[in-house]
Amino acid sequence: MSEEAQHSLKNPDFLHIETWVFDLDNTLYPPECDLFSQVDVRMRDFISDYLNVDPEEARRLQKLYYVEHGTTLNGLMKVHDLAPKAFLDYVHQIDVSHIAPADALNEAIERLPGRKVIFTNGTVAHAENVTEQLGITHHFDAVYDIVAVDYTPKPAPQAYARFVSGTGIDPTRSAMFEDIARNLLAPHDMGMTTVWVRPGEPGPEKHQQMSHEGADGDHVHHVTDDLTEFLQSL
Repeated sequence: MSEEAQHSLKNPDFLHIETWVFDLDNTLYPPECDLFSQVDVRMRDFISDYLNVDPEEARRLQKLYYVEHGTTLNGLMKVHDLAPKAFLDYVHQIDVSHIAPADALNEAIERLPGRKVIFTNGTVAHAENVTEQLGITHHFDAVYDIVAVDYTPKPAPQAYARFVSGTGIDPTRSAMFEDIARNLLAPHDMGMTTVWVRPGEPGPEKHQQMSHEGADGDHVHHVTDDLTEFLQSL
């Protein structure tokens, strides 16, 4: 990073950052976009068909596997030996046309010095679909997805180790932005600067509360309710 680029940042906690790592869902766009409601229904329908159970049982298994295995997909793979591609292709066939281009976020990411990467438990195709609608695809020189980490999801430390190895980033000179607080524990342990993009108040169910678990821990260095404003403040 050039000296000029370093001095373009105001926050001393980020002067050393060379790589900006962003989660995708509910991080690069706010939860109000409600993309997950579409994914949620498609996961339920896939499970119902795949396991030949009624929608109510499919929904119960969907949430149970998320809580117990980190992602619903991980649970289906471990418990039912699911081949993941069909699941991933089906659940990410969603409509993103209601999302408005994120002009302010586009400008804020543009001003960040260094490399920008997406690390998601989703797929490359899903990331490209969303970021193209937001108008920010061109900023990212890599999308590291669930396939690239051999279907081991965040927050498993192995997922981050594979991410670091595959992208070649220096964790001690990287910042990680995530909407799920516990997903910042492994990045913190690797030396990353961490930012929790708080997704509003959690709902009453266990899977809705998990994004807030551990949010008061030392592994969360910064907290923001608005990613765009936070990046602008840097």
